[in-house]
Amino acid sequence: MSMPAIKYCPGTLADGFDTYSKTCLKKMFRGKKVSHILPYYPPHVSEEDAEKFLENRKHISISGVQEKLSMILDKNKLRLTREGEQGTYILKPIPRDFKKAGQVPANEHLTMQIARQVYGISTAENALIFFKNAEPAYITKRFDVKEEVLPGQSGFAKWGKEDFASLAGKTSENAGPDFKYKYSYEEMADLLMKYVPAYRVEIEKFFRLVVFNYLFSNGDAHLKNFSVLETLNGDYVLSPAYDLINTRIHVDDTDFALEKGLFKDDFKSEIMKKTGHAGLEDFHEFAGRTGISVKRRDKLLAPFLARQTKVETLIQKSFLNDQTKRAYLLNYQTKRNQLNAQ
Repeated sequence: MSMPAIKYCPGTLADGFDTYSKTCLKKMFRGKKVSHILPYYPPHVSEEDAEKFLENRKHISISGVQEKLSMILDKNKLRLTREGEQGTYILKPIPRDFKKAGQVPANEHLTMQIARQVYGISTAENALIFFKNAEPAYITKRFDVKEEVLPGQSGFAKWGKEDFASLAGKTSENAGPDFKYKYSYEEMADLLMKYVPAYRVEIEKFFRLVVFNYLFSNGDAHLKNFSVLETLNGDYVLSPAYDLINTRIHVDDTDFALEKGLFKDDFKSEIMKKTGHAGLEDFHEFAGRTGISVKRRDKLLAPFLARQTKVETLIQKSFLNDQTKRAYLLNYQTKRNQLNAQ
């Protein structure tokens, strides 16, 4: 595999860059001039590097199906963490068990960029990065790790963070292997009300994220992919969004990751009964149940209902191949039509 010709920043997708832009370097790497090429080959290519990855996996404590590796910025170079080190970045290579697996890193990167750049959703800092053999990987900066080592400490301190599976008290032991899917988004909103003091502000962020996940076919928006994060004041707010990806490209999944869907009861709009897909009435009902006024609801929904040409622009600039770009755009157009259905 040869290194792709880069015309857009692999972080922000800005025009005219053959590596990371200054904006990306500032946000992702504290302004340090970091290369978009990692000093490693993928584990399946290099036996020597494979050993390093195997060792790294032993001490990373992040759950999930997809392989995740812990990295740290050493001067201006990224490297795998060693035992006892607190990583500040998470690297996600190409997974092995999905169709179009090679497109997964670019898919997640694109979806995260659309969330932030088009819809103003707070997201974890992220970029695309490449192994020595040009194979892509997704890299994200950990938002639960503090920026600097504090006096008297040997490593980076962490902010308090709890995912919604923990808030709901659900584990594989008490709710079975699919515990993170056995819930509804309305029940998640109830948890926000219970644990987050600034509920009125955070529920609107949560609502927008649920709508975004529907619009961009993220069928893996489960309990562990939402979290609350400690603030400087010691209280908690909804964390930046993470793990946003158009799963429909890779698996045949449902519109909602959670088994109950939007509601904790069996409410279904007429559109849902007729087509099997949520429409505007469902999200109106969801907003009402979570305490969002009609005026605020309509303002929050408006950007998702409208055609956003910047979505199409970012898709074309992305590192997806042409076939997957077409599929991604078609999914967006289809879901937007469903969302507008009344």
